[in-house]
Amino acid sequence: MDGDSIVLDTGQSVRLVGIEAPAFGRDGAEDAPHAEASRRMLEDRVLGRRVRLYYAGLTRDRYDRALAHVKTEDRLGPVIWVNRDLVRVGAARVRTYPDTAQGAEALFEVETIAMAEGRGLWDEVAYRPLDARDLGARGAGFVIFEGVLGPREPAEFEETACMRALLGSQVTVTVERAAMAACDLETGLRVQVRGWYRDGRLRLNAAANLRPRAAVPLAQVED
Repeated sequence: MDGDSIVLDTGQSVRLVGIEAPAFGRDGAEDAPHAEASRRMLEDRVLGRRVRLYYAGLTRDRYDRALAHVKTEDRLGPVIWVNRDLVRVGAARVRTYPDTAQGAEALFEVETIAMAEGRGLWDEVAYRPLDARDLGARGAGFVIFEGVLGPREPAEFEETACMRALLGSQVTVTVERAAMAACDLETGLRVQVRGWYRDGRLRLNAAANLRPRAAVPLAQVED
């Protein structure tokens, strides 16, 4: 179907968990960069093969798609953990949800290498992590920011655990309760954080989606 969804011969649709592939355009919109290449990479791994589904928590979404890690298990080719392999070759980015988070650390491990080597979609400017200080005007969507955590601030809404600004930028991370461990991270920590972004707010819905990088002296941040 696309770079992170398949249909079994039973008719059951499967959404591969833990990953986000470039999307095809809808209603006349252009496809995202690398969308067709990502779909071909998934097709190369699963078309005509027998697979087994491994559930990482929640098993179905509101569209009745199975939510699973997918592994090949026949003799037509090598055994492949498909979700992980797509991240390894740069066909998809990691995107974790708290109700399907099992296996996320293994995905992040291979993504770090793929990103550093510019594999697949990481060779596209559109997918490279953004310095939060250089944001400028940006529409809504899934995004990866790099920045420095500001002090913990009180939550604005009941479902929110706290707020964390990215210092020197106009980006505020809204930390949901499932990711509340991010509220206790020290101020001045350099991080990579990913999630749905809109109007200056990035929604952090799972603790794994915030990755500490290195501590940065606040004096350097202020400069």
